Amino acid sequence: MQIQFHGAAQGVTGSCHLVECAGRRLLVDCGMYQGSRELADDNAEDFGFDAKSIDFVLLTHAHLDHCGRLPLLFRRGFRGEVITTAPTRELARLVLLDAAHVQEEDAAQRARRAKRRSDAQPAASQYTLIDALNTLDLFGRAAEYNSPIELSPGVRATFVDAGHILGSASILLDLQEQGARRTVMFSGDLGNAGLPILRPRPPPPAAEIVVMETTYGDRSHRPIDESVSELYAAIGDALRRGGNIVIPTFAVERAQELLYLLRDGVDHDRIPHGVQAFLDSPLAISVTQIFASYPQYCSTAFNELLQQGRDPLNWTGLHFTRDRTDSAALNRFASGAVIMAGAGMCTGGRVRYHLKYNLPRRESAIIFVGYAARGTLARRIIDGASAVNIFGEDIAVRASVHTINGFSAHAGQTELLAWHAQTGAARTFLVHGEPDTMRQFAARLENTQVELPALHEAFAL
Repeated sequence: MQIQFHGAAQGVTGSCHLVECAGRRLLVDCGMYQGSRELADDNAEDFGFDAKSIDFVLLTHAHLDHCGRLPLLFRRGFRGEVITTAPTRELARLVLLDAAHVQEEDAAQRARRAKRRSDAQPAASQYTLIDALNTLDLFGRAAEYNSPIELSPGVRATFVDAGHILGSASILLDLQEQGARRTVMFSGDLGNAGLPILRPRPPPPAAEIVVMETTYGDRSHRPIDESVSELYAAIGDALRRGGNIVIPTFAVERAQELLYLLRDGVDHDRIPHGVQAFLDSPLAISVTQIFASYPQYCSTAFNELLQQGRDPLNWTGLHFTRDRTDSAALNRFASGAVIMAGAGMCTGGRVRYHLKYNLPRRESAIIFVGYAARGTLARRIIDGASAVNIFGEDIAVRASVHTINGFSAHAGQTELLAWHAQTGAARTFLVHGEPDTMRQFAARLENTQVELPALHEAFAL
């Protein structure tokens, strides 16, 4: 038995962990690196293993940094089974098809630039829409929370609710080989308690070995009520100044949390009833439509609204803008608009157009409500850049910039420590965090052997 770390090792994105047991090879996640150009280039590198040799992929959830390289795995020969929960399967379908479309568009744009400049032929997209569609054919059994799945003799997997996004899971592996037995818990991404849409995350089962995320292992989040109040205040201040509000938004979960909170703010007179809000992301709009299909994964408050015949994620004054023409028309708003658009780290998508228009305007506000990796446009704005480059043009940053981390879908340090203590793990591998953060978190752990694996490093279990 052994485990190998082929992503999110000494870094936050690209989760990919290989377990070998009883003649089987399985991956927990196969995610995309996100952030700087250097990280993006890492996506084209070898996985560190033969894709053809993988029997199963167990997918914790549908964020791109956990599922985004599945089509590349298919392209390089994977023909095994992908197992995940039913909501994750639906969300992953949207996310992977969108990612393939973006890659093909980016490749076409690079080719056009190269032709104009008489450059060498640029690299093609890492995978295509056809690769993504073929990958979706490999999605097999749907996992139910707390119901063990026999993968093969000696290998059993149990998905448990991680409380991170709709359908997200931690995965417990029960491994047996040549008389030895190990239980290994993969945290996946652990959810932040108090967010309004999902059910509370339950305690984890006990495990001898834990592989856990440390995204916010160096700090705890402020109470959600304080973050909600700050969000409403930032929106109100910008409206009173006569500006717009731009919120870079992750399409999966964060957009839906914002819709829920904005509706609640309007319902309770904490946001003006006449405000015009726009969800300017075709992917986020499609994801939003999926939530109503899985009320059993959602909170009591969410279900109570449904039972009243109300849509928890919609209200008068909210507009869904799928069409690019409608998106471009939003820049005609000089004031009074709340615009939620992707990408959350501002590495692509429509949000860049809204930033280009609103960043130079002192009356406008830019509100970040999620993680921003090093090297991203979002991180440069958050870190206080006086100007940023968007579409080859230097754009002055004059708008007020707010960072509200209480909305994170990731657990903070206090919750991570509590979760770890509940597992009783004697050995712990820390992943999915920046190196300094992991070291700080490791120093807080007690009664466990801590490992900080390097990329492609292997350990006997």
